[in-house]
Amino acid sequence: MEIMKYMEKYDYEQLVICQDKESGLKAFICIHDTTLGPALGGLRMWTYDSEEAAIEDALRLARGMTYKNAAAGLNLGGGKTVIMGDPRKDKNEAMFRALGRFIQGLNGRYITAEDVGTTVEDMDIIHEETDYVTGISTAFGSSGNPSPVTAYGVYKGMKAAAKVAFGSDSLEGKTIAVQGVGNVAYALCEYLHKEGANLILTDINEAALDRAVKAFDAKAVAPNEIYGVECDIFSPCALGAIINDDTIPQLKAKVIAGSANNQLKDERHGDIIHEKGIVYAPDYVINAGGVINVADELMGYNRERAMKKVEGLYDNLMKIFAISEKEGIPTYKAADHLAEQRINALKNTRSTFLKNPKSLISNR
Repeated sequence: MEIMKYMEKYDYEQLVICQDKESGLKAFICIHDTTLGPALGGLRMWTYDSEEAAIEDALRLARGMTYKNAAAGLNLGGGKTVIMGDPRKDKNEAMFRALGRFIQGLNGRYITAEDVGTTVEDMDIIHEETDYVTGISTAFGSSGNPSPVTAYGVYKGMKAAAKVAFGSDSLEGKTIAVQGVGNVAYALCEYLHKEGANLILTDINEAALDRAVKAFDAKAVAPNEIYGVECDIFSPCALGAIINDDTIPQLKAKVIAGSANNQLKDERHGDIIHEKGIVYAPDYVINAGGVINVADELMGYNRERAMKKVEGLYDNLMKIFAISEKEGIPTYKAADHLAEQRINALKNTRSTFLKNPKSLISNR
């Protein structure tokens, strides 16, 4: 991977390499775009195969956050942090405090939050070193774990996609294949089960899968079987790039709607599923509930206000589906247009974000 060429192609602003020998920290902070405001994006911890794989993930995720925040109507840019390591055994206090100092050194250009492999407790440790962190414990006047709110947004967005595909937004009786049963997906399954959907689940974590199957009276399948099951809706809620040349021919669903980031391996895969008549809820739009929730902390967290904004994802997706139909373009392009129009409208009036955003962060 030629990192600088990739960054130039998609106009990234900054990539920060973070290393702390004593704690074992090996991390990458990526800031994609700060036209709309400071870059906000979560902290992922994962067992990457290589440094290049970690950097590529950080770059892809940061750019996705730029579009997510813009499409959600937030005055925030896009960024992301990834830590190389096993979240089940490699975490320690010194690691997160070291990362907190790196984030503090960016002076507010980047604000972090919880993501795959990290928790509210991890954010609390980072908060010992920096104010530029959201999703910390409610004891600090924060919103706490964003996963249930993300799940609620995905649930509302899935109903919007169902409305387009089936003529009704009811999910009762629909068969929904959920890939992954982590924090967000488990909470999503609670909503789906309550409405009367039939669930088919998979996860590489067998204990987590067993727990979800028992809780929701669901059927379990092997990870590589989830793509080809008979279902109405396929809900990717694990890692990205799972809509690709290998998986698309297997899909039997009429709708793709899930919480995973960067679901399309390449843009052309969005074109292919559009041509096949599959209704795709663009990932960074449908999974924006979490970032909407933590962004509310910057104004002094109000849960009622945050949840009302998250409910608006239904209407936001309906707008994107309408643009797609009117212009005859895939939904991922319709979402991109919506985000890019907002960014470009402000590009000429705002330069690279430098102002210290402490005034945006509520007193804790």
